Amino acid sequence: MADIATLLERNLQQIFGEGDNALRHKVAGEIFQEDAIFVEPHGIYRGRDEIVRIASVIRAMQPTFRYTTSAAADVLHDQAGRVKWVAGEPGETPAYAGTDVVTARDG
Repeated sequence: MADIATLLERNLQQIFGEGDNALRHKVAGEIFQEDAIFVEPHGIYRGRDEIVRIASVIRAMQPTFRYTTSAAADVLHDQAGRVKWVAGEPGETPAYAGTDVVTARDG
């Protein structure tokens, strides 16, 4: 069982920050329930395979961007958490920022 802060970090770096789709699939199998949901401004994506697919699409648009957390994760009762991050070219001013939120069940 991973803690919430670890889940947030793995999602950011090993799902959305990962360039290798096979590794992304492997991590998705480790950290997401089959019925996981990813919500972002352009849509709602359901299930591991769909999350991996959209993460791949996003990564392909910005293949050299790096995601960096801008604060430690806020964790609530080991059931939910959020982390703020920035994204952009290494060594340059971030292009944009975001916040990831996770709720967990069954570890």
